[in-house]
Amino acid sequence: MSHPEHERVYRESNQEDAYRTANKGDVIDDSKSSEEKKEQVAVDSWDPAGHVKVPAYFSVENEKGEEEVLHHVKDAEEISDVIRQARVDEDGDRKW
Repeated sequence: MSHPEHERVYRESNQEDAYRTANKGDVIDDSKSSEEKKEQVAVDSWDPAGHVKVPAYFSVENEKGEEEVLHHVKDAEEISDVIRQARVDEDGDRKW
């Protein structure tokens, strides 16, 4: 037999999800610490290729050598720039 309070919480949780415009992992919560953000998962599911787990934030080193935590949606362009820089050698030649 289920407990009425558990049913209420479950129902309210589902109602919130029904009106959500983004995945839970896409939600940006600036009150979280960098460590908490790095643990947030955007996608954790299975598809025909196997288990897919995508972090919501990526930790990168900025130009000053400091750690920066970038959101996979909001900061997608900057993440792409970091990836492109990682593929370029000292002479500016792309490495594949």
